[in-house]
Amino acid sequence: MHLLAERGVPLEERQKAILSGLSDWDAARIFLEVVRCGSFRSAAERLSLSINAVRRKIDDFERQIGATLFTRDVHGTHLTDEGALVVSAVERMEAATFDVMRASDSVANALSGEVRVAITEGLGTFWLAPRMVEFQQAYPHILVDLHCAMRSADVSRHEADVAIHLSRPSALDIKLVRLGRMHLMFWAAEKYIEKHGAPRTALELIKHRLVLQFADQIAAKETFESFFPGVAERDLLVMKTNVSSANYWAVANGAGIGVFPSYAIALGGKLVPLEVELNRPLDIWLSYHPGSGRIPRVRHMIDWLIEAFNPARFPWFKDEFVHPRDFKEVYMGEPLTQLFGGFSTEERREQV
Repeated sequence: MHLLAERGVPLEERQKAILSGLSDWDAARIFLEVVRCGSFRSAAERLSLSINAVRRKIDDFERQIGATLFTRDVHGTHLTDEGALVVSAVERMEAATFDVMRASDSVANALSGEVRVAITEGLGTFWLAPRMVEFQQAYPHILVDLHCAMRSADVSRHEADVAIHLSRPSALDIKLVRLGRMHLMFWAAEKYIEKHGAPRTALELIKHRLVLQFADQIAAKETFESFFPGVAERDLLVMKTNVSSANYWAVANGAGIGVFPSYAIALGGKLVPLEVELNRPLDIWLSYHPGSGRIPRVRHMIDWLIEAFNPARFPWFKDEFVHPRDFKEVYMGEPLTQLFGGFSTEERREQV
C-alpha cells in the first residue's frame, strides 16, 4: 500500500514520503494552482495553458503520488482527504523553493539587481510611474520591474517582491504596511460641464452619462449597483473600460462623468471635481515576504514606497478627505505638475 494511504503512519512521515517521491515540480505547481483557483479552467487561464494540458498534468501527478487528489462534478473540483495532505506537503516545498531564491538574492550585490513591484493599474500609471525617477536617481544600479495590472500579486508565492493593493491581502505569512487611503470623487471635463452642466446630487447624476472603469480592485459593478440601485448600466453608462488610462482620457476629453482619486486634479486634463458625494475610500496596502524584506535592494524599495504614499507629505492620502480645492493650502511639496512634464500644465499651475 502507498504510504499516502496508510492511516496509521504519522502525518509528518507521510508528508516527507510525498516530498521525497516528487520528481516533477511543474506538475506540483499546476496542482497548487488548481487548488487555489478552484477549477481546471480558471487554473488554465491563470497559467496560460490549455485546459487539456492542465488535466494531463494532474493525471500524471496523481499517478506519481499514487492517489486520487480531486473529485470532479458540475460544480467544480474538490480535494480528497489525500489531496489535502498533498497540498500541505507541496506548499512546504514551494516555501522552501522561495527561501532558496531569496537567499540567493541576498548574497548578490546589495544595491544592484532587479526588484519586482506589482501595483494596481491606476496607481501605477498615474501616481507611481512618474515618481519612479526619484528611486532610479538614488539607486541607478537597481532595475525596477513595475508591473501594473488589475489582479493583485501574491508576494507569498513570489509573484512580486513588493506589491501594492487596494484591499487588505488575506495571506498570513507576509508583512503588511498600510500606506494611506485613496478618496474617490466624481469628475467632469470643463467642456462637458459647459455643454451639459454640473450635477450636484446623485439624482441629478442619473440625468447624465458616466464613463467608468470596471476592474476587480475597486469592484466597480458592485459600487455602481449600490450607488444607483435599480438603474441599469445601459441607461447611465456611455462607455466602460478595463484600464485607468483609457478611462481618464475619455473623461478628460468630455465623453462623460468619471470617478477618479482626489489627486486627479494634477494629472493634466481640464477636469473639475463635482460636488456629488461619493463616500468610497479605499485603503492602500503594501505587502512583502519577510525574507524579501531582508534583501537590501528590496528594503530600499519598500522604504521608498512608504515615503511615496506618505500622507504627511501628500494630503490626498490622509484618512480624512481633503478636497482638491484645499490642496494648495495643505500641500507644501514641489508642484505636482512637474511629475507630468509631457502634459499641458499651464492651466494647472495656479491650482496645485
